[in-house]
Amino acid sequence: MLRLFKKKSVSATPVKVPKHIAFICDGNRRWAEARGLPPLMGHRAGISNFENLVDWFIARGVTTITFFIFSTENWNRSKEEVDFLMDLFYSELKKNLKHAIEKNLRYRVIGTRERLPKKLADMCDRLEAESAENTGGTVVFALNYGGQDEIVNAANAAVAAGTPVTRETFETFLDTGDLLPIDLMVRTSNEFRISNFLLWKLAYAELLFVPQHWPELVKSTKLWQFVLDEYAKRNRRFGGGKKANYSGRKK
Repeated sequence: MLRLFKKKSVSATPVKVPKHIAFICDGNRRWAEARGLPPLMGHRAGISNFENLVDWFIARGVTTITFFIFSTENWNRSKEEVDFLMDLFYSELKKNLKHAIEKNLRYRVIGTRERLPKKLADMCDRLEAESAENTGGTVVFALNYGGQDEIVNAANAAVAAGTPVTRETFETFLDTGDLLPIDLMVRTSNEFRISNFLLWKLAYAELLFVPQHWPELVKSTKLWQFVLDEYAKRNRRFGGGKKANYSGRKK
């Protein structure tokens, strides 16, 4: 008599997914120049598939995505390029407002509003205010942002408050204080620097540098999966042993 045996179910090992990914979006101009296009067209290509990228990562368990799109040092670029970027950012943020509502996403714009055109600064405020209660994930733009400036401003705010600070309480003075620590930072275009980006939040981040320019990464689901696969291989010990856990992680 034949007896049928059921195979024991084997539970798959959970795949590690970064809760907070930060992108340094580098190589727009180089991408355009390599294709014989005007350099400024690379910036437009860099946002052409942005919302699909956000939706893809959020659907796979990422809860916060930050994009470094304009640093405090980028004002040193030509007036033509800066003016082009300010208009491009305004148009993109206006479109993001619809995305925030449709997908229940909270948008943040970190960095100082100083020097931004008024209509862009107002749009930053509106996008944040109208999406503040959304719970489907957080999208952050670092616009006119510098990591050292953020820490100096926080230090001055802490001094003005007049009470000693701990690591945890000091973080509340940061513009990024409400954000999760960064699990993975990705920089495109074969640049191997962090360039004054989110210095506090990068304290225990994994770093990934890829050769593709940003307009290539923003459109490629294969590269998005590569990013998650690379993170899943990392053994994050936070200075301890194999089972170490970062006690500073927010829930």
